[in-house]
Amino acid sequence: MTITKMYCGGKISMQMYGPHSLNKDGSIMPFEEQLAIVSHYLHNQGYKYAKPYEKKAEGLIEDIYSLYQKENENHSISDSCVQYSLFSDLFSVPFLPVKEPKFTFIDLFAGIGGFRLAMQNLGGKCVFSSEWDVQAQKTYLLNYGEVPFGDITQEYTKSFIPDDFDVLCAGFPCQAFSLAGKRLGFEETRGTLFFDVAEIIRRKRPKALFLENVKGLLIHDKGKTIQTILKVLREDLDYYVPEPQIVNAMNFGVPQHRERVYIVGFRKDQNVNEFTYPEPTDKSKTFADIKEENTVSAKYYLSTQYVKTLVAHKERHAAKGNGFGYEIIPDNGIANAIVVGGMGRERNLVIDNRLEDFTPVTNIKGEINRDGLRRMTPREWARLQGFPDDFIIGVADASAYKQFGNSVAVPAVQATAQEIIKRISFLKSKAYGIGRK
Repeated sequence: MTITKMYCGGKISMQMYGPHSLNKDGSIMPFEEQLAIVSHYLHNQGYKYAKPYEKKAEGLIEDIYSLYQKENENHSISDSCVQYSLFSDLFSVPFLPVKEPKFTFIDLFAGIGGFRLAMQNLGGKCVFSSEWDVQAQKTYLLNYGEVPFGDITQEYTKSFIPDDFDVLCAGFPCQAFSLAGKRLGFEETRGTLFFDVAEIIRRKRPKALFLENVKGLLIHDKGKTIQTILKVLREDLDYYVPEPQIVNAMNFGVPQHRERVYIVGFRKDQNVNEFTYPEPTDKSKTFADIKEENTVSAKYYLSTQYVKTLVAHKERHAAKGNGFGYEIIPDNGIANAIVVGGMGRERNLVIDNRLEDFTPVTNIKGEINRDGLRRMTPREWARLQGFPDDFIIGVADASAYKQFGNSVAVPAVQATAQEIIKRISFLKSKAYGIGRK
């Protein structure tokens, strides 16, 4: 069994002990952090971007070799064979790094890699990723062969970010900003996750940046928050930043009404002084285009008791003049935005009358309803976000719904990123070797 399979299966009951797995304070480096360093190093070998990982990674690999060889004393195995066997999973994933990339980028608040998939589709190479959620890290590993680094607010995590990458991508969470002062500048964003993004921009000076957030960012704190962000990017960090724009995923080939605000920016020496967000490319898709081809498990069908609860809940709110409650999406309809939490699923119920065996497969109150009412499946949510069917869903449903609900919509991000790359990719040498050693 490979180390990555052990990690993703949640079967790690031991810690990798060795001289290189110790932190400066003598504590043991978490196993996922070790895998983050090693996986980033192995995917960047031969490029200058391997440098921040190299020393620590080679030490960790040495520790792993040593442990492996102790457990296989009767076998003579070369270092290269051990490296291949232990880390073969890193190179047998659906979405390997691009071999001859046109540009480089980093993936902050990476989630399950929606930004990464979009950028790789355009020929980009990811040279650093960060995501603190362990379940999302596992999904990321299964699909891209890398474990993202953890908490990006930590200086130790930032220390692994390579120099000289082209684009910074970040779907940063919207935290409350402290606006007690009047300058609304860089220092006043301390304590927010945006500050960490801004600090990385300040240190690394990427050619371009691409930020994503909920559309409510534009009106947060009566518009003061977005003005703080724009001032930091435009004045303090000296980037050309056009006005942010709300982009709806349903205009880019996925049947989901999902509005998100996009913020793009360019370093001033790139001489970019205009930017046009992409025009809609495909508004034709409906739920029927992403519906499961085969009959789905009975576990996705609602119980009669749960249906009664939903109906009563909606009726109570309707009596008060509110529009809250469950919603059924017809096959020719467009899904509501998928979000984390129960209502993200309940506002996207569908009718599917293909179920024939109504035997419950989970503990439910009552029986399975006979009206064909069910939740969308995780795979349908993946499709609503533009993830291809070879994207591996290797976590429990609860985690999968959370991960896809938190993700960016890949086609909308890709269409916008394409406009960004158009403006920077040919400012470099056409023979783009991305700094091989």
